[in-house]
Amino acid sequence: MDILKNRFKAALAENRQQIGLWCSLASPISTEIVAGSGFDWLLLDMEHSANDLRDIYGQLQAMGEGSASAMVRVPSDEPITIKRILDTGAQSLMIPNIDDADQARRAVAATRYAPRGVRGFSQAPRAARFGRIPDYHARCEAEIFVAVQIESRRALDNLEEIAGVEGVDGVFIGPGDLSTSLGHLGQQNHPEVVRVVEETIRRIVRTGKAAGILTANEDLARRYIAAGTRFTAVGSDMGLLARSTEALAARFRAGA
Repeated sequence: MDILKNRFKAALAENRQQIGLWCSLASPISTEIVAGSGFDWLLLDMEHSANDLRDIYGQLQAMGEGSASAMVRVPSDEPITIKRILDTGAQSLMIPNIDDADQARRAVAATRYAPRGVRGFSQAPRAARFGRIPDYHARCEAEIFVAVQIESRRALDNLEEIAGVEGVDGVFIGPGDLSTSLGHLGQQNHPEVVRVVEETIRRIVRTGKAAGILTANEDLARRYIAAGTRFTAVGSDMGLLARSTEALAARFRAGA
C-alpha cells in the first residue's frame, strides 16, 4: 500500500484556490454530508468545539468517500495532541495562536520524527494504515501540511519571521482574535480590521507561503481571495444550521 497523497497540499503548491467549510458540530454524520457538497477542504475544529480525539477519528473515516480534504485545527501547539492527531491519519494541521518564530519552530517540530523533530513514534497507527504502508515514517513528512494561525498584534509584528520557519506551509489569519487584539471586539467587519487583514494577506503572499482565512461574509471572502488568500473558508456547519433554521422558522411564523 502506498502513502496517501495530500491533495490539499498539492493543490496549494499549484496555486489553486481551495474553498473550505468550518466543521464544529462534532458529528461524523454532518461531516460526511458536507464532505460531498463540493468544498475542497473541511476544517475539523478542536479549539472552539466539542471535538475530541475520537470525534476527529470518526470524522476522518466519514470523509473517506467525499471530495473534500481534511484539515484539523488542534487546540494548541502541545506536542502530544499533535502526535495523536497525526496518528489518526490527518495530514493537514492548523495550529492556533502562533506569536513568534520560536513557537512556530516548536509547532513544526511536533509534526516531525527525530532527528528533525519530536513526534513520538508509533509502529502502526491509522496514518500508516496499521502497518500496511511500510515506509510511512520515512515519507510522511512530504505529505504533511502545517498552517500556523496568527491572531494578535505580536504575531503581525513577527509575521515574516513566522512565515520563514522551515516546515511552515501556510499562514492562516484568525480574524476573530485579531479583531479583538486590534481593539474591535466582535467586529471582524470593522474597516480597520478589514484593512489590516488585506495588508496581512499581501505580506503573507510576499513570503511565498499560502495565505488563508475564515469569513462567512461572502463579500469579504471575495475581497480576501482577490488580495491573495489561497485556502479560504467561507462558512461553518454550525452557522449554516443556525441561520437557515432561523430563516425557515421565521418565514412560517410570519405567515401564521
